[in-house]
Amino acid sequence: MQVYGLIGNPVGHSLSPPMHEAAYEATGLDARYVTFEPPESEGAAAVESAATLGVRGLNVTIPFKEQVLPAVEPAPLAEQVGAVNTVDFGTDPPTGYNTDAAGVTRALTHHGVALAGTAVVVGAGGAGRAAAFALADAGMAVRVANRTAERAEELAAAVDAGPGAGATAHGLDRLAEVLADADVLVNATSVGMDEDVSPVPADALHADLAVLDAVYSPVDTRLLREAAAAGATTVDGAWMLLYQGVEAFERWTGREAPVDAMNDALRARL
Repeated sequence: MQVYGLIGNPVGHSLSPPMHEAAYEATGLDARYVTFEPPESEGAAAVESAATLGVRGLNVTIPFKEQVLPAVEPAPLAEQVGAVNTVDFGTDPPTGYNTDAAGVTRALTHHGVALAGTAVVVGAGGAGRAAAFALADAGMAVRVANRTAERAEELAAAVDAGPGAGATAHGLDRLAEVLADADVLVNATSVGMDEDVSPVPADALHADLAVLDAVYSPVDTRLLREAAAAGATTVDGAWMLLYQGVEAFERWTGREAPVDAMNDALRARL
């Protein structure tokens, strides 16, 4: 039996186990997905222990995405983002990937969104970094908007120095301006998770936008409702969560992921 899993602290809330267990059942893979909750400062040690135990692959969540970097060989995009959320033990040393980035691009393309033109990323934290680098690597010009201007500038400069398209930094007070001719909007903040509020003014949304909200609880956020009312294409955060898991499964197993089975299991749990 092959063993895959997740390290995080805490991990009890994770939706990864039902997704991956559904994938193993659908593909007939003799595998199990387990969770580990090491102490908050032991991310790198947990990766090394998992390798010793023969674990084939690990997902990594808060607070360990940066901690595990010394224990892996980060793939180029993970190195750019500065965070790893998937470890493949099939290489020596283990390879660290950031499949959050693939979650953004694959969720959008699944909904027929062309990764061309201009993308606005709201938020400059971990999810914002993954989205900004992923969309720039896909060839989109990225505009980073953040409450703290310095963080937006730091992220935009890092993206600008990479191999993808360029990036610029903006304050949230300029959202209406930067969205006016944009093609894609990604909310990479937690705004809308705990309260029925949106990080984007409703009158800044328009029908030529595709809007991805990384928030998946609730699935139907105020941002997505207002985007739909404006005629925009909407992509809920569960699709991003799904496709980061799909990407991890495919990297670990070399098999095509059973996307429908994984999606059904995820949405049943949500």
